[in-house]
Amino acid sequence: MGDVLSQSEIDALLNAISQGSMDEENIMMSSPHKVKVYDFRRPNKFSKGQLNSLFNIHENFCRSLATFLAGNMHTAVESKVLSTEQVTYDEFTRSLPYPTILGIFSMHPLEGTSLLELSPSLAFIMIDRLLGGQGGDKFRNRDLTEIERKIIHSRVTRIIKLLGEAWGEVFELNTELIDMETNPQFTQIVAPNEIVVVISMEVKIGDQTGRINVCLPYIVMKPILDKLNSLLLFFQEGKSISQEDRESIKTKIEWAKVPMKVTVGQAQITVQDLINLEYGDVILLDQPIKDPLAVYVGGFKKFKGVPGFSGNRMAVKITEVLTKGGDDDD
Repeated sequence: MGDVLSQSEIDALLNAISQGSMDEENIMMSSPHKVKVYDFRRPNKFSKGQLNSLFNIHENFCRSLATFLAGNMHTAVESKVLSTEQVTYDEFTRSLPYPTILGIFSMHPLEGTSLLELSPSLAFIMIDRLLGGQGGDKFRNRDLTEIERKIIHSRVTRIIKLLGEAWGEVFELNTELIDMETNPQFTQIVAPNEIVVVISMEVKIGDQTGRINVCLPYIVMKPILDKLNSLLLFFQEGKSISQEDRESIKTKIEWAKVPMKVTVGQAQITVQDLINLEYGDVILLDQPIKDPLAVYVGGFKKFKGVPGFSGNRMAVKITEVLTKGGDDDD
């Protein structure tokens, strides 16, 4: 009990500080115990293990998100988790631009609501590509038109469903979009001083990048926090895939659409010959008539075949399956 100060020693210490003969820095330096700063206004309610588990869950989400957007945007998409951080809800909303895309969603059976923020830059890239553009222009941050809002609403709905699927290994959640806002000040889902965890993700569509932030309040996540304490949920050795999952993946792959083309041959002519072409002229191709034609699937040569007709339509009959092939193979 020698380390415990008596009341007289405490009074003497306080008097020394008030008179200026001893400052707080000297007290901390003379103390044999290590002092750790703790902010009672921002208590850490999520442990490091729980934050790591949330990181892994959203890495799985990023993989599903990239697959969905790649098929939807018809271009290469990359997605990754940047950080997981616990802050107050007020700090999170103050960090958001106006306007932005905010999806308010439920996580049944958990009570309360959470937020998914889609950065305006990412939203306009998606809109531009879906309407036939390249998504490469610089967009001025503005409110969405009614048509743009409809487009983004359907994509945010699907993205939130993918988020629920990513939670499947930890806890069965039915995520559903409730409303969509553009002003952070109108989305008070919890008290301003309530602790939330913010998972920030980067999405790259083509050469353009944007952000997605998922805000999960502590009061919403509290009932299942114990399920996040073990990282073994994500690093189980010898984890097997059920036959049902295999069949589901197989079905999705079988219905995927890929372009197929047949190269009849190529030719090079001068501009002068092109200008002088007339009806009935013949252009010689570099493809011998008796050689099989190259059949390309998704840019890779996979088959050889001979041309013909099927009914009144032109067709090609597969005569050989190639085990190896590429864009430049002969």
